[in-house]
Amino acid sequence: MRPMRTLLLFLLLLSVPGCAEPVGALAAAEVASVVVFGRGIADIGVSAISGRDCSIVRLDRGLTYCAPIEPPPAPGPFCTRSLGVVDCWINPEALPTPQRSVADGPAPTPAQEQYRHARWPKSLNAGF
Repeated sequence: MRPMRTLLLFLLLLSVPGCAEPVGALAAAEVASVVVFGRGIADIGVSAISGRDCSIVRLDRGLTYCAPIEPPPAPGPFCTRSLGVVDCWINPEALPTPQRSVADGPAPTPAQEQYRHARWPKSLNAGF
């Protein structure tokens, strides 16, 4: 029902003499922004200022305007290789010597961790 009201409002504004060009251009830019970025033009500014994911599309889906801030995930167990088995540790600092993890890849660098925890939009905050 809400998208129909918005469409009717745009059609009403487009029918007013002298307002068709600027309103039509703004409406086209807004629609293009929602299609390409998933948020309106004003939503991009609000999201950049607040550091949260804010979108009018979320309102249309019945959600809050801005996505809630999620706490960082709890660290998982630290698993090492042993003779024929894998041992997992809750506190790897308690091990007598530094151990290599069973994980396939190397540990993330501090720059990668900073980027992962950066606020939205990440590309503007992390310096990449």
